[in-house]
Amino acid sequence: MEGARILIVDDETEAGEILALRLRRRGAEADCLESGEAALEWLASHDADIVLLDVKMPGMDGLETLGFIRERRPDVSVIILSGHADMADAAKGMELGAFFYMLKPVSIEDLCNKIVDARRLQSLNGR
Repeated sequence: MEGARILIVDDETEAGEILALRLRRRGAEADCLESGEAALEWLASHDADIVLLDVKMPGMDGLETLGFIRERRPDVSVIILSGHADMADAAKGMELGAFFYMLKPVSIEDLCNKIVDARRLQSLNGR
């Protein structure tokens, strides 16, 4: 996971910042934003390998944000993190091209393993 560039998008700022800190301690570069709109603006001028995306957010929700990310930055892997066990959201997220869907609170080890898996797939695809 060393050197992975990760964008965390979660309207729960404190939770996002704690997750960013935990990922930085494992060698990742991690930034945190509070909305889908801010994430799309950030991705227009910054590079990321992975986006960790909350589903339930005010304004543009995570699934809508995911759709725009897939259109504009198909090279970025998106892992959905949701505090709500909603199979319809999980299915829609995977249909829209999410790499994986995980329920919060997520084990940092499980999340890091999924980040490594996503990076491995990216390298197989030439990224």
